[in-house]
Amino acid sequence: MLQLTAAPRPGPEKLAAVTDLINRLRQDLADGSLPSQQTITRHSFDSGSSTTSRNALRCLCNALLLKPETRQTFVDLGYEAKACSKLRNDNRDDEFLVSRVLFLTTYGTDANLAELIGKHQLADAIVENLGRHAERHTTSRQTNDPMEHMALIETLKLLFNITYYCKDRVSSFTPVIPYIVALLCDSTFQPAKPLDPPIGSLINALLNLDLEMQEARSSFYPENEPKLLSDRLLDLLVRSTAAYSDEELETAVPALVGVIRAVHEYAPDEVKTSIRNRLLPTEADRNEVLGRSGSTPSWLLKNSTNPLTPSLRDTISDLLFDMSDRNASTFINNVGYGFASGYLFNKNLIVPQDAVGPSSNAEGSTSRPVNPVTGQFLDKERHPDAPEMTDAEKEREAERLFVLFERLRANGMISVENPVRTAVQEGRLEELPDDYQEDVD
Repeated sequence: MLQLTAAPRPGPEKLAAVTDLINRLRQDLADGSLPSQQTITRHSFDSGSSTTSRNALRCLCNALLLKPETRQTFVDLGYEAKACSKLRNDNRDDEFLVSRVLFLTTYGTDANLAELIGKHQLADAIVENLGRHAERHTTSRQTNDPMEHMALIETLKLLFNITYYCKDRVSSFTPVIPYIVALLCDSTFQPAKPLDPPIGSLINALLNLDLEMQEARSSFYPENEPKLLSDRLLDLLVRSTAAYSDEELETAVPALVGVIRAVHEYAPDEVKTSIRNRLLPTEADRNEVLGRSGSTPSWLLKNSTNPLTPSLRDTISDLLFDMSDRNASTFINNVGYGFASGYLFNKNLIVPQDAVGPSSNAEGSTSRPVNPVTGQFLDKERHPDAPEMTDAEKEREAERLFVLFERLRANGMISVENPVRTAVQEGRLEELPDDYQEDVD
């Protein structure tokens, strides 16, 4: 008979015990040596004792984690319905353990997630559990029980995986959005780093949901405080700029930027303006070349071209383009051609002719002309005290610029006339003879 005990064991002994259970279960599948009522799964879901059930569930979680092949075995036993039913218990231990079991079976199995949602009310169970968490936090009935925290994180992980792998049934989880927003805006969560669980888990869970639904919008922009969520997300972003290294940014921050993008996309004008005022370069940023100050807009610009963080880089660029009304000219005016060019090229967007001259239309730039390439105010540009170029150097530079513009035109990146060609046609440039010698004082 398989013995289950709640007594704690040292790590090596625990691993050995779980491995032994796995091996005996595998043998049972081959020769039926164990009565069916003595298996871990039976004890987990059919036992009349909650203590026995939870001890068995802990063993089952360990088995599914340590031996991935057992996940399909669990699915083959057909206990998904009982798991979904048990998940609805108003008990944090059951919520944690069953959520973890179901979470692990989303990897490497043929579990029918749509059936779990449609037939066995998995979405309802998840919505109910997150509703309970939100109620406990918003009514100041939180406990110091660490299982409360662990159960919340495990439920959010399960929600993320289900909505990621079963996109056709995402709408079933729309009712959970108000609870996630309430928890996300709860100031009692103070993780060591701004996007540590459960904050990062809440943001990840939002990412896969249908945020275009009216139910999402009413939660995102409550009438009495429409900027509540956007301000919370922006504060998390500001704190994240200082909290994470390049190595951590790629896994920690893209989801946050993605949710900010969704909040901006569907926001009323008041909220949209507030987000842009905090994330687009300001007048103070334009006193130098964009991306060189210590502001949040500069951090975004620098990471929009960060080769070490491709996901974050692309998400930031998408957000900046959205905040420019998805207009190439406005995008260049807002961030400078230097930051905009790569994104526009990758999206096959042609640079309009009116975007190459000095601009005064960038947000936060008042009416002062701005260098279209660097985004800096023209009257703040500093020119190096370098010797004036010789005529030969000027000719070589003109040739280089001519070739560069022709390449850009050939690739469809710009639609303006080559300024070097225009200068030659207008007689403002002349070709030097081969025997030309520079006058030397």
